[in-house]
Amino acid sequence: MEPITQRRKSGINLPSTMSETSLRLDAFSSPPRSKRTTNLASSPMSNRSPRTISNLSSSPSSKSASCSDRFIPCRSSSRLHTFGLVEKASPVKEGGGGNNDAYSRLLKSELFGADFSCFSSPAGTKGCANSPMSPSKNMLRFKTENSGPNSPSVLGHTDTSLSNEVSTPPKPPRKVPKTPHKVLDAPSLQDDFYLNLVDWSSQNILAVGLGTCVYLWTASNSRVTKLCDLGPTDSVCSVQWTREGSYISIGTSLGQVQVWDGTQCKKVRTFGGHQTRTGVLAWSSRILSSGSRDRNILQHDVRVPSDFVSKFIGHKSEVCGLKWSHDDRELASGGNDNQLLVWNQRSQQSVLKLTEHTAAVKAITWSPHQCGLLASGGGTADRCIRFWNTINGNQLNHIDTGSQVCNLAWSKNVNEIVSTHGYSQNQIMVWKYPSMSKVATLTGHSLRVLYLAMSPDGQTIVTGAGDETLRFWNVFPSVKIPAAVKDTGVWSLGRTHIR
Repeated sequence: MEPITQRRKSGINLPSTMSETSLRLDAFSSPPRSKRTTNLASSPMSNRSPRTISNLSSSPSSKSASCSDRFIPCRSSSRLHTFGLVEKASPVKEGGGGNNDAYSRLLKSELFGADFSCFSSPAGTKGCANSPMSPSKNMLRFKTENSGPNSPSVLGHTDTSLSNEVSTPPKPPRKVPKTPHKVLDAPSLQDDFYLNLVDWSSQNILAVGLGTCVYLWTASNSRVTKLCDLGPTDSVCSVQWTREGSYISIGTSLGQVQVWDGTQCKKVRTFGGHQTRTGVLAWSSRILSSGSRDRNILQHDVRVPSDFVSKFIGHKSEVCGLKWSHDDRELASGGNDNQLLVWNQRSQQSVLKLTEHTAAVKAITWSPHQCGLLASGGGTADRCIRFWNTINGNQLNHIDTGSQVCNLAWSKNVNEIVSTHGYSQNQIMVWKYPSMSKVATLTGHSLRVLYLAMSPDGQTIVTGAGDETLRFWNVFPSVKIPAAVKDTGVWSLGRTHIR
């Protein structure tokens, strides 16, 4: 017990294997130093000479080892901001102050931790100032800490002040010109809700039925060509181009369906089968469908000598809307009986019967972006655009437009729909799907807008009305670059005639 007592008296705790004689304190003389000024008070330790601890070993015969008494702190526990060592900001180039300051704060946060960024930020939070980990304000120098509503944080955490400076501004809404860039006079364009007298081919030729004649307007050079004249006993009720744009079908008031070569202005075929006017036509890749006031839908095939290959019976009143799906699997038909029917090629009975509309269904369009998505619009007593899933027959959504829906067309460039209207506002509306928020409302026609067609590039629509005018609107962006169509000689603001 005596050795232990002696070790305790010396004030140094030594291992049991080490004697007090093995510890030797060697004094050495320090070179003379010049006097220097210090802010610290003088201490008794200032007059003592430095010492080193040497020969710290269990046996005197071991080699001597020197150890430094300098303390190296851990960087993570450093409070460099308290000493004002990082206060000085780097020079900022003109015009880039905001982004440089935000980057500097973010970099400090990543290097020194969240606590450091909280104090080094010009807009520190009150919570950081009141933190128990906060250092003393009176260490070496006085420092004023500014408080603000927000403080920067480590990556991955929300920081309002930082996100406002770095984040990009929201994209402004797309602007749609409110006026048509071209107007054509179309005398004798009939004001009849059940007719379909305008169509635009994939070869950029517009076909218009005026009275007993069909005229072709070439968009590239504004040349007008008279395709045919049905004579005094007949009149044009519908026109429809093939998807390739070479041939055009014409439905007449006598119930005939004629097929013409659009390039040579030559009639190729005449189909019969309807008892009265043929007001709507629709081409698939191989089949031409025709709807009539006799309530029937006929399927025509130009490769077969007979007038029609099949007949769809289901409507109780005039058929006024027809559209094939983009994959040619389904045909949608609308009638004056307020019904929307869906057919396929494998059966002569409708596979879907949708009866939610309360007025005639003329406006029909299929989505080019989603398979089985169909939109339809109702007449004056209905005024609604309804969306359907034809796979299960469910109604997905509907919106009341406030006026008669005459036509619908789905943009192939963007997921938007254009609708034309009659009583009582005679407007053209562009909708964003599926939110159905309004993109634009266009006005200019003095009577209901009964006719609608879209250019082959998907950017321009043409509308026709009972006011005997055709108006061209630049509504949708291009597929690659959403830029407006430039005003050239073709798209001048001049007013010309279709015939």
